[in-house]
Parts: sequence; structure tokens; C-alpha cells
Amino acid sequence: MPPTDARTDAGTVPASDGGTGTDTGPRGGATNADNTNKAGDTDSRDGDGGDGGEDTLDLRLPDAFLETFADPAARTPAAAWPAAGDDLLDRVAAWSPAVTSAGVFHLVPVRLERDLPLITRWMNDPAVAAFWQLSGPPHVTEDHLRAQLDGDGRSVPCVGVLKGTPMSYWEIYRADLDPLARHYPARPHDTGIHLLLGDAADRGRGLGSVLLRAVADLVLDQRPRCTRVVAEPDLRNTPSVAAFLSAGFRLRAEIDLPGKRAALLVRDRHLRRLL
Repeated sequence: MPPTDARTDAGTVPASDGGTGTDTGPRGGATNADNTNKAGDTDSRDGDGGDGGEDTLDLRLPDAFLETFADPAARTPAAAWPAAGDDLLDRVAAWSPAVTSAGVFHLVPVRLERDLPLITRWMNDPAVAAFWQLSGPPHVTEDHLRAQLDGDGRSVPCVGVLKGTPMSYWEIYRADLDPLARHYPARPHDTGIHLLLGDAADRGRGLGSVLLRAVADLVLDQRPRCTRVVAEPDLRNTPSVAAFLSAGFRLRAEIDLPGKRAALLVRDRHLRRLL
């Protein structure tokens, strides 16, 4: 079926009906139907005819000025982008520890033989299971972890270690390579965060916000091509949403994801010192 308005003049400005005659040039992108002036000279805008000066100024902004407004990722030399098969998250295992008001914090990539019993216990906490939906025998949690560990590196499961004690579970993932990217305008290298605090004693006292801010800063420090850290907690999980907001994330939208309606939360690199 043709477009609703298939006229050949669609999108052009109607011809003048006389009026005051003050509109002397084409409007709205309409072309000038007569490229000669009254003296018969060719239109000097072509730049190759007539002896009159140009009636428009060919202004080119300096490259350095334009780069000021360019996306930092777009200025990255092609050779610096990871080749296929390279670590998609810039080697999380090598990231530095974060010094926080709660103590020194490390993200330690999961090893099944070491961490499965602890993470399984956390997943069976009713407060956690309500949103993660991974309660049950160890193989349920193992399958979830193994899918990431055996994947291409776009999601790295980690144990959060605070002052030497394992106390939280994290997933650092490439949001731009995740199904999430179908639900929001993703940018290259957007990096996502999932978090759970393992013990009830660590919840409800502001610790989540402290650690979320620290991990978001780690992502931005260790991943120079990443301009945004994103999260998508269930809207019903109000403590989680509040923790992200307190950690400098901003609510961008509410989105429908499989199994939940989520808050799309974003922490921008250029606002990290302000929020």
C-alpha cells in the first residue's frame, strides 16, 4: 500500500499566494526552480560561475572543536577495540580493589568448586528467591552460574568480598550484548550490574548503595570505552531501586522484561562526580 500522502509535492512548502512578498527564498528544503538571476548570470552559490561574491559562507568547524562533542567511544582508534574472542569486560579478575567507607572491597570471579555452596545458600533465602527465582538444590544455581562461566565472557559472575569476607553476589555483564538491549537504546559497551547481599544483617543499612557506587566506579575506571553503567531491578523490589538511586543512578524508564516490569537505571560517566 502506498503512503497515506503519496502526492509528488508532499513535504514541500506551498507556493506563495502573494502576501507581503517578504519571503524571498526557498523554505523547508524546497529547491529554487530558477537558478538564474534577473541579469542572466548563473547562481553564484554553485561557486563556478559569475563574478559576484558567494552569498553563503562555507564554514568548516575545526576537528578539535567537533571532537569535544563526540562520543568518547567513537574517538577510540579501531586498533584499540577488542578482537573477536578477547575479554569482553576488560578482565574483571584483574580489577583493582575498591576502598569504600565500609572497608576494602574486591570483586572475585566465581569458581564453582569454591563458591557454589555459599551462593546456593544465598539463593535459597526467601527474600532473595522472590526476585532471583533460583531457589532449590545446588544444581539450579550451578546451571545459572555455568551458563555464564562457559559462555563467551559477556557476563562474569563474581563474589563480593568485603574486608576479607565473602558477603554478596554480583553479575557484571555487557548490556549492549544482552537481550536487555532490545528494550532500551543501548550504546556500545554499556555495562550492567546485578547484585544480591547474602546475609540479612547486611541489608537495610545503606551498605548496598555504598557497594553499588564503588562497583559502578570500578566499571568506569577499568572500562574506558564504557560511558554508562545500567541496571534493571524489578520495580517491586523497592529497596533495590532505592539503593541504585542512592548510588548515583538515575531512573530513565520503566520497561517490560520477561517475567518482570523493571526500572531502567543509568549512571553516566560524565555525571559520576556530580551524583
